[in-house]
Amino acid sequence: MLSDLVDGALEDAAVRREAVSLADVEQAAAEAVPAVDALEALSPRERVHIIAEIKRSSPSRGALAEISDPASLALSYQTGGASAISVLTEQRRFGGSLEDLMMVKSVVRLPVLRKDFIAEPYQVFEARAAGADLVLLIVAALDQRTLETLYNLIVELGMTPLVETHSAEEVSRALDVGASLVGVNARNLSTFELDQNLFGELADQIPSGVIRIAESAVKSAADVAHYRKAGADVVLVGEALVTGDPIATLQEFLDC
Repeated sequence: MLSDLVDGALEDAAVRREAVSLADVEQAAAEAVPAVDALEALSPRERVHIIAEIKRSSPSRGALAEISDPASLALSYQTGGASAISVLTEQRRFGGSLEDLMMVKSVVRLPVLRKDFIAEPYQVFEARAAGADLVLLIVAALDQRTLETLYNLIVELGMTPLVETHSAEEVSRALDVGASLVGVNARNLSTFELDQNLFGELADQIPSGVIRIAESAVKSAADVAHYRKAGADVVLVGEALVTGDPIATLQEFLDC
């Protein structure tokens, strides 16, 4: 499944490159408003941080929410107390787009994450051109040389990489490239199985000074509390927010 998602994302990027060249995207990235400091926005504090996700569908759950106005939803997230907003820009399985990200970025002051299957520099430049402040890198989808190259490019463009892992070996690889934001995804992107205890098993491997993010398997405040107790500085939440009252749900989660 992960290979299919990456291949599809690269095919879609190739189509966009036919319409907008790499040189033009690089120029647009250089002219974009500077990125918001995501490390400052997500720095550890007494209360957990929530990254609130705009997510229409997923391969594991199918359709979740129509979300005809992602900007309005993003404003609700900001009102509810989210510390950052994740926008799924993958179109085939998740129903997202870079246009969603641009709409969100135009109305919020929070850092915005481009969540996609990033595997080549063109995608990084278009993320910056669209206004992204953070870019997701999935360790399982990349060899170490590519991971390092993309990580360094993201930093060079003033953005923050969120490096996602799913095993002790992947956490080690994330730390080897200098990651300051390390996510642990409870969902195995090859099988789509969930293990909510995985974060707790890997958290001690992530040193102090690196922000620890728990991803997936969040349906209730109890799930957020579970991750917080295991050492999460940040919890990324999607489905629970798009299928319920986003403001009320966020405030409930932030009380954990």
